[in-house]
Amino acid sequence: MFYENKIWMANDGDEKLCMIPGMMNRHGLIAGATGTGKTVTLKVLAESLSDAGVPVFLADVKGDLAGMCEPGENTEDMQKRIAAFGLDREGFAYRTYPVQFWDLEGKNGLPLHTTVSEMGPLLLSRLLRLSDLQSDILQIIFRVADEQNLLLIDTKDLRAMIQYVAENNAEFSAQYGNMTKQSLNAILRAVVSLETQGGETFFAEPAIDIHDWFRRDSDGRGYINILDARSSIQNPVLYSTFMLYLMSELFEQLPEKGDADKPEIVFFFDEAHLLFDHATPLLEEKIGQVVKLIRSRGVGIFFITQNPADLPDAVLSQLGNRIQHALRAYTPAEKKKIRAAARSFRENPAFDTETVLSELGTGEAIISFLDGNGIPSVVQRAKILPPQSKLGTISESARKYQVSSSDLAEKYNDFFDRDSAYEFLRRKNAVLAQAAAEERAQQEAEKQAEKDARDRDKENAKKTKRYQSAAGSIAKTAAGTVGRELGNAVGSSVGGKFGKKIGGNVGASLFRGIIGTLFGGR
Repeated sequence: MFYENKIWMANDGDEKLCMIPGMMNRHGLIAGATGTGKTVTLKVLAESLSDAGVPVFLADVKGDLAGMCEPGENTEDMQKRIAAFGLDREGFAYRTYPVQFWDLEGKNGLPLHTTVSEMGPLLLSRLLRLSDLQSDILQIIFRVADEQNLLLIDTKDLRAMIQYVAENNAEFSAQYGNMTKQSLNAILRAVVSLETQGGETFFAEPAIDIHDWFRRDSDGRGYINILDARSSIQNPVLYSTFMLYLMSELFEQLPEKGDADKPEIVFFFDEAHLLFDHATPLLEEKIGQVVKLIRSRGVGIFFITQNPADLPDAVLSQLGNRIQHALRAYTPAEKKKIRAAARSFRENPAFDTETVLSELGTGEAIISFLDGNGIPSVVQRAKILPPQSKLGTISESARKYQVSSSDLAEKYNDFFDRDSAYEFLRRKNAVLAQAAAEERAQQEAEKQAEKDARDRDKENAKKTKRYQSAAGSIAKTAAGTVGRELGNAVGSSVGGKFGKKIGGNVGASLFRGIIGTLFGGR
């Protein structure tokens, strides 16, 4: 509850325990076993921030945070809690809060999309569960796309880019280092697998504009942006990677603000342990860096998990505001975790923190907030205030109304597929295929022309031979005919005269034959 410019979270007896808004960008932790009251704590904190004019982004993994868009119900239990805290004297009232629903799948909220390029190779490698070598190759693929001004928007762009690099592997390997066919195929299979798990609709446009989270209603209250994660939490890697991406976007896009009276936005990361499952050292380093530096952008981050031990020490050490609900210990390992959690608080001589952690009931917590100088207070045992909005979920019809009536609906429901790497490479391949076809056609035409020329040459040679043969026959026949006639004539004339002298008519015939043969070819 927002009270006297502070966030009133709990009571230790009659003492009000409040967070200072100006310390909210020093981050925080809400931890505790299942069923100990973390969800109510989150609701009270989100409502208070909204009343303070601070927008909030949070994930609803169970569906019971949606009730913030409806007023609370005046049940008997609520009346007792209001009386116990004296809230009726402090202006407590059931109310609705300005809520905007989001959904990675676009079913229970406005579609929450991003592009492949904006997510980047590091987070995408985690999402695809690539090895270190495959992650390095993916970075090369991104670099090639960047150098050739190719937009990577959706998964088909990424597939096209991987295939393009594979087809030109010799060229790119010579420039960037060896990229084996097996590694490229493994990355391609991982992308196809991601598509079947919802990545095909997850990577799309319009991409989220984080500035749409910074809205306030007409009363100046900050919007509570709720990511419906009931479905996406079934894919823990997708959920946690996208939440980390959103956190990184806040860091990269917001300008330096320094210390202010209140944060620009507070980001709640539920099921935070998923963020660090199978995280590479490089990714853990990036997360720690973002958490450390993002506060200068006016962003507060609260991690919500069952046990503080779920978070790396480098992150845990930066969480100044802590609300620790009950922890249960049934094994030596669990008892060790309780001891570690207790030692992370400033000791209060009034009680033993380790013992109290096991004794807390639902709605109780041990609390330590930062004071105005950024110093953690001693740990206190307290009871969390009740929320002012509805406990539990809402009807599907109420949710649909909230989504459809949003003034952002037109912006984010207008899906479009921009010209990007897939379209460019498809056109390029079409041009190359056409050029190759034309070259093949030209080569075939040249081969056919050469063949036709050879055939013509052969035919001409045959014609020439036939002509020569025919001409020779004609000449021979003509010469023979002339010769015979000449021979006959000479033979008759000469042979006749000499033949008679030699032997009469017989001699004349013989002599004509000899002369005819000599002159007529006979």
